[in-house]
Amino acid sequence: MDRGTGGDTPPSRGAGSGAAPESADTGRVPLAVVVVDRAGLVSHWSSGARRLFGVAKDEAIGRHAIDLLPVSGALPDIDDGPPYEEYAPYDGLGPGLGDSLDAGLGYPAAGRARLTVPERDRVDVLWWAYPLVGPGSERLLVLAADAEALHRPGQDDGPPVERIAPGFALHTDFPGAEDLARRLPEILPSMSVGESARIVAQVLELGYPVLEFSHSDRVPVTPDWGVTRRVERRARRERAARAAAAGLPVPRDPDDEGEDLEYVAVRERLEFLNEVSGRIGTSLDLARTIGEVSRAVVPRFTDVAGTYLREQVVAGEGFPDGVPDTRTMWHRVALEHTDEPGRWDDVVPVGEAMPFPAHTPFFQCMTSGEPVLVPRISEQMGHAIASQFEKRDIRPLITGRSMLVVPLKARHVVLGFMILLRHPERDEFNDMDRVTGAELAARAGLVLDNARMYTYQESVAETLQDSMLPHIPPRMAGCDIATRYLPGTLLGRIGGDWFDSVKLPGARTALVVGDVMGHGLNSAAMMGQLRTAVQTMAALDLPPAQLLRNLDDLAQRLGETYLATCLYAVYDPVAGELHLANAGHIPPVLVRADDGRSELIDLPTGAPIGVGGVPFEAVHVRVSPGDRLVMCTDGLVEMRGEDIGVGLATLCESAAHPAASMDDACDTIIRALNTRGGRKDDVALLLARLNGIAPDDVAEWTFPLDPAQVGRARAVVREQLHDWGLARLADPAELMVSEVVTNAVRHAHRRPVTLRLVRGDTLLCEVDDDHHELPTLLSAGPDDESGRGLRVVSTLAREWGTSRTAAGKSVWFELTLPGR
Repeated sequence: MDRGTGGDTPPSRGAGSGAAPESADTGRVPLAVVVVDRAGLVSHWSSGARRLFGVAKDEAIGRHAIDLLPVSGALPDIDDGPPYEEYAPYDGLGPGLGDSLDAGLGYPAAGRARLTVPERDRVDVLWWAYPLVGPGSERLLVLAADAEALHRPGQDDGPPVERIAPGFALHTDFPGAEDLARRLPEILPSMSVGESARIVAQVLELGYPVLEFSHSDRVPVTPDWGVTRRVERRARRERAARAAAAGLPVPRDPDDEGEDLEYVAVRERLEFLNEVSGRIGTSLDLARTIGEVSRAVVPRFTDVAGTYLREQVVAGEGFPDGVPDTRTMWHRVALEHTDEPGRWDDVVPVGEAMPFPAHTPFFQCMTSGEPVLVPRISEQMGHAIASQFEKRDIRPLITGRSMLVVPLKARHVVLGFMILLRHPERDEFNDMDRVTGAELAARAGLVLDNARMYTYQESVAETLQDSMLPHIPPRMAGCDIATRYLPGTLLGRIGGDWFDSVKLPGARTALVVGDVMGHGLNSAAMMGQLRTAVQTMAALDLPPAQLLRNLDDLAQRLGETYLATCLYAVYDPVAGELHLANAGHIPPVLVRADDGRSELIDLPTGAPIGVGGVPFEAVHVRVSPGDRLVMCTDGLVEMRGEDIGVGLATLCESAAHPAASMDDACDTIIRALNTRGGRKDDVALLLARLNGIAPDDVAEWTFPLDPAQVGRARAVVREQLHDWGLARLADPAELMVSEVVTNAVRHAHRRPVTLRLVRGDTLLCEVDDDHHELPTLLSAGPDDESGRGLRVVSTLAREWGTSRTAAGKSVWFELTLPGR
């Protein structure tokens, strides 16, 4: 079975045989290999079969074997009755051996026939057919040879070719016949180790193929690949090229499709690499890519494939720096094998992290960046590798196996490595495998790096967006709020969608939903800038239309790429009113509490932020306690190929559905719209239940600009808090009101000072005057007569603040209600 050399073991006499011919080369013949499935159809057709029978592979695959091969005696109806009960005359085994075979395994058959072959007239064919059993679809293995090829010109002392017949003999009859067991998988189609081992075992058990001379002398068949020297092939092609240039008939190259074994091997490796390349990198998901790489090489190239990645790669922390050392942690991220289930899983579980000592081939691979080939893992090496696994003996899994360690590199940096192991009965990894493994690792490393970079960028964008999305409290003054954010389903799914709520003076709340156009890191960064700007301008208590005007101006100053839609609403729970303005955003939905009716609020659409030159308008909408406001981005209602009106109608319908809580109401909307399929954009959803504040929870007074009115202000506050049952807050509230009203009376111009108390989730106190300059905290010294008022407020209040109003300014503070 040696490649290109023929059988180098002289054939000996079989049991009960006569003397074999002296020349061992007599049994060296080119073989055609054909596999037939359970339906009697050809499933494998070698290049030798094409040359022998004159039928191309594409024409042979899927055809009935009886139409192509002279093996009718070995092909009864395979699915009905016991297989292979009738045989050609040359079974070669005899009744004694046949009786000892397993009852479920049929007899082999052999024969000789003359066939008419296209372009070759009639051909004398010898054939051997082996019935196969097992879980696979293979049911017949046929080996065939050209009998005329056994006649050597100038060799007259050998037997006439007419006397040669195919037969079988026990493989133990011939010294060195074990080469067949070692080399037979090379002529079989690409199969896993288990499948090829099963077929080889059956072939050996049924009998070694031999050539019989008068049924007495037997010579073992040594398959010959029919190799033609490359130089001869080159010379023939050069002659053909010269003939074509001279306009002469081009001689047909008989070996044009029968490449030599080395070329075939290289071509198969290239086909394998191309196939692997097509199977990996189908997505930019790092975990999925790792699994694809591992599954692509098992079982065709290796029997065990373990993939390890550096800690930084797994953690998504960016590109790892520096050469790995003995402290570098490697995470086992995938393990594929053909062993029995669970054999590896308990000993080397996926997810484990460990360093590798300097004496191991793994360390050599990771530091050199080159493949490391270990033809067989010796007992000593197996012990050295197993020493790093505490309380687990890995030696039975690795000792005696052939190992190839290949680095997964990108941009000259080792991201990880793969440990490839072959079963002891399989051919060792060789230098060609080393080259194949290196190329495989290079392609896999590039795919993994692409997935890593995408995962890293996505993680950065996700982190940035999460840090910028606010954590909105579920309760604001006079309203309950619930929110949801859903990333998109396409690459670069992180976008610029955001929501927000801002506490405003007068127990009001600003509600915001926006959407920066585009996706990815840039959109998330733009969203953060615009959201910060909205918060800043909302704190200044700008009217909605003016706020959007200022935001549009800011976006134009930042650059032409800043485009966004924005919906801005201010809820006044005391007045029971919404004040809204829109910048190119989809309209909100208002669900009425009295009858459950939902409707889109009719707003002037406006232009997106960043367009410039377009006015923004605001509208006032009266609301009642219990009404619900739904604001979302277009990713929730838009779907490719569908009118947006369908999504808005679904939004209105789902928003009106009764819900036990605000979170349940959000989930109902998400389920109704997100399960339609086809959503690819990210989604921001804000739902507010407008509870309002009852008139009995609001008290308001005005005071002339007279310092004597400060005492009156303290008195009315104390009395009101007693009426509300908040006597425990009377002392701090009275003290802070005294300080704030004193400052207002002192700095106001003409208008009276207004004092308002609002009882909600907190006690809110507001003092308004017509002075536009906002007060600030001062550092008052021991001898200063003023400057301590706001410091007292800052010390005693839960929260406090100042803002400008249309008439002047407002100073407010809050106190926590008892029991809250």
